[in-house]
Amino acid sequence: MSALKKRQARTQAGPKPKKVQLEKPAAAEKHRSRPVTAPVSSAEASGDSNDEFDDLEGDNDDFVDMDDVDDETMPEDASESAATKPIQPKDPNASRESHKAQKALHEQRRAAKPHSSLLSDAKRVWSLARQKNIPTAERQKHIQDLMNVIRGKVKEIVFKHDASRIVQTVVKYGRQKERDEVAQELKGQYKELAQNKYSKFLITKLIRLCPAHRPTILTEFQGNVLRLLLHREATSVLADAFELYTNAYERTILLRDFYGKETVLFTTSGGSDEEKEKAKKGLRGVLEGTDVERRRRVLNALKENLCTIFNNPDKGAVTHAVVHRALWEYLSALNDVSDETEREKLRREMFETCQEVLAEMVHTKDGSRVVREFLAYGTAKDRKQILKVLKPHIERMCLDDDAQMVLFTALDVIDDTKLASKSLIAEMTGPAKNLLVSPQGRRALFYLLVPRTRRHFTPVQIALLAETDEIRSRTSKKEPEAREEEVRKYASEALLSWLEQNTASIIKEPGGSLVAAEIMLFADGDKTPASQSLLRAISTSYPSIDPSSPHPIDLPHTSRLYKTLLQGGHFNHTSKSVDLAPHWDASLFAKELVKVVGKDIVVGMCTLGEGNGAFVVAEMCEALIRDGEKSGEVRKEVKGWFGDEVREAVEGGQAKGRKVLLEKIASL
Repeated sequence: MSALKKRQARTQAGPKPKKVQLEKPAAAEKHRSRPVTAPVSSAEASGDSNDEFDDLEGDNDDFVDMDDVDDETMPEDASESAATKPIQPKDPNASRESHKAQKALHEQRRAAKPHSSLLSDAKRVWSLARQKNIPTAERQKHIQDLMNVIRGKVKEIVFKHDASRIVQTVVKYGRQKERDEVAQELKGQYKELAQNKYSKFLITKLIRLCPAHRPTILTEFQGNVLRLLLHREATSVLADAFELYTNAYERTILLRDFYGKETVLFTTSGGSDEEKEKAKKGLRGVLEGTDVERRRRVLNALKENLCTIFNNPDKGAVTHAVVHRALWEYLSALNDVSDETEREKLRREMFETCQEVLAEMVHTKDGSRVVREFLAYGTAKDRKQILKVLKPHIERMCLDDDAQMVLFTALDVIDDTKLASKSLIAEMTGPAKNLLVSPQGRRALFYLLVPRTRRHFTPVQIALLAETDEIRSRTSKKEPEAREEEVRKYASEALLSWLEQNTASIIKEPGGSLVAAEIMLFADGDKTPASQSLLRAISTSYPSIDPSSPHPIDLPHTSRLYKTLLQGGHFNHTSKSVDLAPHWDASLFAKELVKVVGKDIVVGMCTLGEGNGAFVVAEMCEALIRDGEKSGEVRKEVKGWFGDEVREAVEGGQAKGRKVLLEKIASL
């Protein structure tokens, strides 16, 4: 009997086999900005949906071509005869023979079609190449095999729904060499590809992944851009290309059709770098050095083409950034028209053409600038009409970076603040709970109280908002400071009430603490109920018994909120001092804190747990000191809380602000 072999020790088993390196997941693709008028539940109508299209069939690689379905139909009286005849038992052999005959007929029809053998071979390889969890090297081998099958035949098969998906897989997973090869084979048919229900996804992939061929693809669209924008399938291709994948020069290729046939025929922009730089200027570059008559012809052509788009809002092109850019260029060019009467007439005509679809434009940078321009130049009646169009979408606009700029400009220019309070401010404060969760939503709430402050608005945003200030000075009668004060007054009551009723949930979130601070410091009206609610929120035992629900003072952002309120405003890093809020009494808040929170909790904040309340209590003491003799009794009371034993406990503890706290206690 042979001796049994011992199992090798772990150190003798040799090197571990290498792990199979799976392909890294692709980075998330960009998406077009979403119109605020689009239903929340609807899917993105973007060319990016080609990935969904790729996986439409799951792992089932058997395609059903509707041309292969048997044309024979059941006779009209079949149901009647079936009802009269007795039910006969089924013959399994007859059923099997019938299936064989149908399958044979199906194969004959498929074989009779052009490129049937090519598609059959391609589908076999494609089923391997499209697998998700395979190593990169293995996938590239399958892609090479797939490319060898379809090479030279791409143009002939690409319009078929199944073959289009095969070519998409080559472009998606192939190397740049294969992508460029596919793009080269399809040259001359890009326009037709964009209009096809299936191949439109392929053309979007080529625009995104083949930058060397991108100008060629876009040039083939020239002369047909407007028609393609109004085409059901092609419109998303052009929209994605303009907003997501093209550079400044390539975008002008799509815009040129808006300027009229004369511009398309007689403008050269594909040669020298100087010509390309001029083309990047868009309409301004086209009009440079032209005479008055040609300028008028170009502007008239642009106006007519824009009107064509706006007169067909059901086609969806109204929401695209390329249309908004053309409209913004038109309005900017009107500023150079020498005749003021003519200039105002043309601006008025364009406003009347597109006033009903302004809500479709606010989600892009150029569309937002267009609507803001109409607000700034408009009469009181025009502004009322714009608010009427925007009102159903104000909450969605508050959550969009570009769309909210329209709301801010409306607050800046509308003189009738009573109208604004009903149509705009109430619509912004009503959904405050939903706005609180995002930076954009919080920014909308901040603008009602502290517009254009550097604490919450970037220099770029402030500069954009300032673009309409010069126009406002000519078209609005009310002083900006008076308007801001009225807007703040109308917004304050709703915001203070909301804070009072939802204090606990608001201050738990970092963003909520920021909003609560601005409301308490800058809102107008009676803040006593909200102050009491804020103090009750920290009057629970310290530290918290439940580790999963810490005491508010143990949350850094909440602690900072109370510290800010007690010091009376925000700290200014430039002047190294606190900018006191004009509508806030920090000393009164400190005295209420002493009364509502009480000795045990205030002392516990400094001596128990982590002692995170040391800085807050120190600011409370400082507020009482600033109040002087008015707070004499309260100061004595607080000083009595911190006897020798308590001060020793504070000094021997680990609280970060213990030294500052002891200094403030000594000064009481």
